[in-house]
Amino acid sequence: MRQRTRTLAVATALAGLVASSLVAIGAASAAADATDLAAGKPTTASSHQQGYPAAHATDGNGATYWESANDSFPQWVQVDLGAPAAVTALELGLPAGWEARSQDITVLGSADGVSFTTIAGRARYSFAPGSGNTVAADLPDATTRFVRLRFEANSTWPAGQLSRLKVLGTTDAPSDPADLAAGRPAAASSSTQTYVAAHATDGDATTYWESGAGQYPATLTAGLAADAELTSVTVRLNPATVWARRTQTFAVLGQAGSGAFETLAAPATYTFDPASGNVVTVPVSGTARDVRLEFTANSGAPGAQVAELEVYGTPSGEPTDPPTNEPTDPPTDDPTTPPLPDGRGADMPYTLLEAEKGVTGGGAVKLGPNRTVGDLAGEASGRQAVHLRSDGAYVEWTLDAPTNTLVTRFSIPDAAGGGGQNGSVDVFVDGQFRERLELTSKFAWVYGNEASPVNDPGAGPARHVYDEASTLLGTTVPAGSVIRLQKTGSNPLPVAVDLVSTELAAPKANPDPARYAVPAGFGHQDVQNALDKARTEGLAGVYLPAGDYTTSSKFQVYGKAMDIVGAGPWFTRFHAPAGQHDTDIGFRADASANGSKFRSFSYWGNYTQRIDGPGKVLDFSGVANMTVDDLWVEHMVCMFWAANLDDSTITNSRIRNTWADGINMTNGSSGNVVRNIETRGTGDDSFALFAATDGGGSGQRGNLYESLTSLVTWRAAGLAVYGGQDNTFRDIYVADTLVYSGVTISSLDFGYPMEGFGPATTNFDDILLVRTGGHFWGNQTFPAMWLFSASKEFRGIRVSDLDVVDPTYSGIMFQTNYVGGQPQHPVTDTVFTRVSISGARRSGDAWDARSGFGIWANELPEPGQGPAVGSATFSGLTLGGNAVDIRNETSTFTIQRN
Repeated sequence: MRQRTRTLAVATALAGLVASSLVAIGAASAAADATDLAAGKPTTASSHQQGYPAAHATDGNGATYWESANDSFPQWVQVDLGAPAAVTALELGLPAGWEARSQDITVLGSADGVSFTTIAGRARYSFAPGSGNTVAADLPDATTRFVRLRFEANSTWPAGQLSRLKVLGTTDAPSDPADLAAGRPAAASSSTQTYVAAHATDGDATTYWESGAGQYPATLTAGLAADAELTSVTVRLNPATVWARRTQTFAVLGQAGSGAFETLAAPATYTFDPASGNVVTVPVSGTARDVRLEFTANSGAPGAQVAELEVYGTPSGEPTDPPTNEPTDPPTDDPTTPPLPDGRGADMPYTLLEAEKGVTGGGAVKLGPNRTVGDLAGEASGRQAVHLRSDGAYVEWTLDAPTNTLVTRFSIPDAAGGGGQNGSVDVFVDGQFRERLELTSKFAWVYGNEASPVNDPGAGPARHVYDEASTLLGTTVPAGSVIRLQKTGSNPLPVAVDLVSTELAAPKANPDPARYAVPAGFGHQDVQNALDKARTEGLAGVYLPAGDYTTSSKFQVYGKAMDIVGAGPWFTRFHAPAGQHDTDIGFRADASANGSKFRSFSYWGNYTQRIDGPGKVLDFSGVANMTVDDLWVEHMVCMFWAANLDDSTITNSRIRNTWADGINMTNGSSGNVVRNIETRGTGDDSFALFAATDGGGSGQRGNLYESLTSLVTWRAAGLAVYGGQDNTFRDIYVADTLVYSGVTISSLDFGYPMEGFGPATTNFDDILLVRTGGHFWGNQTFPAMWLFSASKEFRGIRVSDLDVVDPTYSGIMFQTNYVGGQPQHPVTDTVFTRVSISGARRSGDAWDARSGFGIWANELPEPGQGPAVGSATFSGLTLGGNAVDIRNETSTFTIQRN
């Protein structure tokens, strides 16, 4: 993605710029005796893409990089050198494997991080692979503490990009006060799920801590390495102008050694103004090892906010271990599990708490790990669970953020003849009974044929054994409380607990009562009447107040663009009628409703089996400019299915326990965005793009799937792409697929007319696959990433920044389909850049001989087939901990490693 060539009009307009200050690397005259003053120093930016923060520019790792927000020049990145310095030159770099590009940059300097002056005017910096994508530039003599690079244009991508920022020069003030809190642990009295305390000391002012709404006094504490004589405390908010001017009231406290906190600066109201960098400095004096801000008000948000807490002074004591007053994850049960990269996938408003990382007692048993389909551990997230078998058995967690909700992923036994049975588990808060959470197994447990299981225990082995239950707790449980799930005598059935999630949810109000119709009740016809009223009276749409709505069929949206908005998925809940099953509910819309919005509600279906055709909550065809946001769907066949859908967005949603795909777009769907969605327990591909043309649409291109998480998919893949071109899939996290690949890239047409891949590229970038792959279709084993060249062209595939960790059978597998003993299309023009595969071990099961390969050109997938055909190129390939790094026993497939 971030290496794709993209023509920018601004680049053409600036073609006359001359970078006269640039010299070849190593030739900068002032750099010979200078040192890198920026290494490891606090680095901030005007913006960054998720997973590409400013700190990557000064971390010393040339493979990591900062990237600004797209399509919004100018953008900047800056480093705080810690003291005034005589800067003489810059060395700038991009990752070595990237294609050539140029970026227009202005160099600025500042003594205080607020007022900047120009050091070197706008110039074009050219990065070329032949010189390691590194350039150097002399600077006019300047003394500065803060160095800012302002990016004005980029010839190949619409954002500023930088992997190495070296500021060369000298300083005569090494003992000047430094930020003693930089990179140190931080703790808070409360945090939101996304904006945690650690962001306040991470050196990146575009990330921030935010306390729970209205939970004052709110405290943020930074632990220093030792007692220090303090001189000042600086508090920063995001410097971007989108952060409106605001005031915050806080005091500064300090704790020396193990003593009590004492006041260093009395409570005062401070103004944060984007015009002056959204920064406040408070002079203090005294000795402290821990520094605490105690907030009592914020005029601009419901909670306290800090992007960076900087503490300046001189250490006066012996270094100590970092404080441990903020909860951290316990070590994994398996010491051989490699550490995982972070930053991939959806950013959701809830906290996931795995059962195996909770505290157990009363006879609770930890299960796993294993990867057996139908097993309570094998089908759990992380392949481990906790089993509450006897009365009094429990698992509990200490909350690091407040919650008024609880979701539990559980399994209880099926009825002897199938069809499910009911049970419960009791919820305790700080040792006090809170409520009984009702459970049922009617939506889980299917048996027999792996491709088409049925609800009959006599058909064969079981699979899909987990479901979820959710509840509003009726009160806000504060951070630091202990939530416990416990089996009691009220429920004779054992309960397996996989995970819970917690979040603080609040209902959303009617956006404009004068412009939104409101249903007269909670029945199906009440809602349809409101839709009709909004259409005939020219209103903006329909507001669905909090409540449980009973619906027996699909609502029809037509005649005009309609905004259908609820109070939030926890509060506006549509249910299929009780006593029925397999009821086709949801929404349909036609082209006369182009531009409609479907927002902030949930759908609770009653499907107990897969039925292809009905069961899609949003079933669209031939429409455009639709918005889908903040939905929650369970026990349906699919959440979203679209044919010939254009220029629409599907965002910020959760999909649970569907019988088929979570989201699938096909038949020429183009220009769409799927962003920030998490699935759990889908019964087919969690996210799919299928370039079929049977419904009349063609030219499936220009779609973006990004910031997506797929967990415990029980049939098919986390992400599947079948044909098309110029489509991008980035920032993806897939974990614990039960039987199939984490990512499928396939040109098999399934018997439908279909477009193959290309000629434009299909791009996969920034993907993490953990414990993915499995066995299916008899004796086939599937890898973490499966590339299958079949009935249509397979070309133009670009994969970059892929990490495969602990795959079930293998990391990447190439396979070709054969018909009548002859291969169909070969793998061509397929390039991998910066790929890491680790932990592909022998499986030790019935498929052991087909396991343990980091990369595998499959020589014989199954009888009647043949070896992979074609070639693929790898640059920046890292392999480790695999039984066999690369297996290629074919004469028909070439793996080229640069």
